[in-house]
Amino acid sequence: MARRAASEPGDAVEESPGICRQLVTKRALLVAGVAMVPVPGLDWLTDVGVLVKLLPDINRAFGLAPEQIERLAPDRRVVVYKVLSTGGGLLVGRLITRELVLKRLKVVGVRLTTQQAAKFVPIAGQAISAALTYGALKYVCEQHIQQCMAVCRQLQLPAPDVAAEPARKARH
Repeated sequence: MARRAASEPGDAVEESPGICRQLVTKRALLVAGVAMVPVPGLDWLTDVGVLVKLLPDINRAFGLAPEQIERLAPDRRVVVYKVLSTGGGLLVGRLITRELVLKRLKVVGVRLTTQQAAKFVPIAGQAISAALTYGALKYVCEQHIQQCMAVCRQLQLPAPDVAAEPARKARH
């Protein structure tokens, strides 16, 4: 398959999911490691902290971070906000807060409650806790990646210039 230039529509949908999934896997492994520590509540704090940073990174990879949307032409920005508003509970294009992440984690609440209880079973319980935490984080992030992909396909947004992003941040 021939590769298109980075600024052509559709590239965000083709390239960003793989990059995001690699990042999610790394962070999920970190969170799973913390889940093995037998301190109740530590893993919840870590889960929320990681997701508060990870979900905006996923939005940014798809060109759907609030600051990226604001840089679009006014007519294009209106279209983006209309699409995002029809998504209801999407975290795409929104400022990610701890409260939003906690609502999102309720989706996998039973799994995480089981994970907390499993911690009290020596050794095997901590391994189960880590596996459940890993799975929950991957699930929440995969849902978010799928939502970002759907929004990008609907909007036919061009991929953000990822190489220029660090340079732009350095200037500001």
